Amino acid sequence: MTRRALTLAVAFMLVGCGPGGDNVDNSAGERLETASIAAGLVADPAVVPLDGVWSRDTDRMCILPRSDDKSDSVRRIGVVLDYGEGQGCVASGTLERTGPALKVTLGQCRFTARFDGDSIQFPAGLPTACNSLCTGRATLSALIVERVSASVAEARTLRSPGGKALCVD
Repeated sequence: MTRRALTLAVAFMLVGCGPGGDNVDNSAGERLETASIAAGLVADPAVVPLDGVWSRDTDRMCILPRSDDKSDSVRRIGVVLDYGEGQGCVASGTLERTGPALKVTLGQCRFTARFDGDSIQFPAGLPTACNSLCTGRATLSALIVERVSASVAEARTLRSPGGKALCVD
């Protein structure tokens, strides 16, 4: 196949993947993801371990097993966002995993985050109870972090700006 023919074939395939009309099969993406997981091309978010340190820029998160609960689905979670000059968030609580859904409880702040196998994403719209965890204009809304380390020992060292350990019971 010539280079031009190959380029045209790829272009036609990409056009076929674009947005279509009302007859688009919405489950096609789900079927592709399921096939990719089965083939080992994509990590299954339902079984990828969560324990460790997660980060993006100055945003940090730790996830560890709870010492009082032997359940694999319930974890300790700690979050610290420090933007300096009175702008930041500090929170700790629990996380319960159900497949890719992560039910996060940070005191009165409760919401469901999403885990895609590579990153954890908080929803853009959080309950107003979550505002009390932040100072200044900082917010936990739409927080996205990726795994930096799977080390439990390292996750235990994450601390608030005041020195409080965030993932230790």
